[in-house]
Amino acid sequence: MGLLIRFVIIAIIIYLFYRGIRYLTDPKRKLDDAYEQERYYFYDDVKNVQKNFFITYKGAMFEGEKYLGTTDHSFDVVSIFVWVKNESKLQGFTKDDFRFLQSEILSNYPEATISWKNPIEQLMNV
Repeated sequence: MGLLIRFVIIAIIIYLFYRGIRYLTDPKRKLDDAYEQERYYFYDDVKNVQKNFFITYKGAMFEGEKYLGTTDHSFDVVSIFVWVKNESKLQGFTKDDFRFLQSEILSNYPEATISWKNPIEQLMNV
């Protein structure tokens, strides 16, 4: 009986350790932390085209939708549509900020063209 209790306690400790590591390395948690601290973070599943990506930058949360298409040599993400979750968080953003975000997106999807939703599109076209 004592051996069984020791085995159960060790199993519980291993499980709690495993759950703690999973919690600390969860990318969604890192995205939420970066959003609260107004830092840059890019959250994406590059291998799954159907999942949208999220970017947090300077306190604003952006979401991007990827579209698969053909390039000269393969199937790849060819179009990306990006919008902000809360437009009021855009106060103080400049064209340079959006160029930075665009370069970060293009570093993961070099074949893509990026379209911004209004009001960002209006700023970028001026």
